[in-house]
Amino acid sequence: MAEHYAAEMVINGRRVTSDSTVGVLDPATEEVWAVVPECSDAQLDEAFAAAAEAQPAWSQDEEARRKGLRSVADALRRNEDELSELLTREQGKSRTDSRMEIQLSAMWLEQFAGMRVPESSVPDDCAGFAVTAERRPLGVVAAITPWNFPVTLACWKLGPALRTGNTVVLKPSPYTPVSTLRFGALIAEVLPPGVVNVVSGGDSLGARMTTHPIPAKVSFTGSVATGKAVARSAADDLKRITLELGGNDPAILLDDVDPEAIAEKLFTLSFANNGQLCGCIKRIYVPAAHFDRVAELLSGLARDVRVGPGMVDGTDLGPINNRPQYERVLELLDDALSHGAKAIAGGKPPAGPGYFLPPTVLVDVAPDSRIVQEEQFGPVLPLVRYTDLDAVIDDVNSSKFGLGASVWGRDVARARAVGRRLESGTVFVNAHSVAAPNIPVGGAKWSGLGMENGVEGLHEYTQLKVTFESQDS
Repeated sequence: MAEHYAAEMVINGRRVTSDSTVGVLDPATEEVWAVVPECSDAQLDEAFAAAAEAQPAWSQDEEARRKGLRSVADALRRNEDELSELLTREQGKSRTDSRMEIQLSAMWLEQFAGMRVPESSVPDDCAGFAVTAERRPLGVVAAITPWNFPVTLACWKLGPALRTGNTVVLKPSPYTPVSTLRFGALIAEVLPPGVVNVVSGGDSLGARMTTHPIPAKVSFTGSVATGKAVARSAADDLKRITLELGGNDPAILLDDVDPEAIAEKLFTLSFANNGQLCGCIKRIYVPAAHFDRVAELLSGLARDVRVGPGMVDGTDLGPINNRPQYERVLELLDDALSHGAKAIAGGKPPAGPGYFLPPTVLVDVAPDSRIVQEEQFGPVLPLVRYTDLDAVIDDVNSSKFGLGASVWGRDVARARAVGRRLESGTVFVNAHSVAAPNIPVGGAKWSGLGMENGVEGLHEYTQLKVTFESQDS
């Protein structure tokens, strides 16, 4: 048997293992290919203590923080080959997509390094006082990341947290810990000890992090159910929280769309990362007059996709990342098919090992079916035929989710007006899933609390401190 890749945690600048280890599966083979440490209680205490000790000095030198973030970005780029291979082995995505994730992560950190933290304005007419306001770091941040974009979403947290003077204890998903642990080792080579600590373990470790007395903030990306648990745990200590949770993003096509002009965009934005993206299109509402043509175009694109192991050259889409998610997607697919939906592309897993499912396009889907109302987070796309736009808007707004939504039409003013009626944190017109470090993003309703990215994202990692200075002699 081949020797397993052995990853290490990073605590106070040192690479450490533990007495207990857990295996990491390759979702293309369902075989263990790596082992990672299971962080003990004592090691978690050590990680948080190291972060707390490093934080005061780290918060004092803004230029050093900028330089540090740029150094981490450079380390990502220098090690792109190694990191992208580890990422593909544990996550399943193609090497092309893994390389893109590493490049995007480096860019994100560089952008945060260059951001200014603007001071908040205060009234200047408070008689007898000079009043100033400044943004101060919270202290230590507990950061918990998911398995779909493990490196990028770690950088979404590390960038603003470190830029504003906080230190971090980071925990990746137990399904994709390897690339993040290796990333942590690279960080330890360029940042002071204790500024970033990376620990690994299962769900119980995340629960211990959220109840630990040291962190002042928890930043979590993941499922709604776990996000609620994080919020409950953090409440006992009144920790600040940022929650980026699930989405069930609709795309609404208006009756003036040109199907040929938008089909490829719709397909790419629905099946990006194999549909394992909080902010990708999860359901498309299509006017009856265009339904057959849209379905034909999307199913044709689906049949052209090369599905296979991410390590194989030429693969477009790899497997679903893990067995629970694979079974969840198949359950929703089977439910839709049993209630009259038809798969005009895909619809059946191939024989053999791996969590593979070809991109699947469904028609004859009822608007109230589970595959429409619940987030599938996988390569299944329901198309919903409609004749009443107002009913579609009501249906979309009745959802507990509100991460993103898009409206597509040649009359941009009309599309924009429809978008204003949607209850969503972000609305796109003739686009979807656009993100940038300088643009804030946050979910409405069950899709999250707080903001990420932009100045608003920076402020999530700070406390506003107001000072009154008496002008009396």
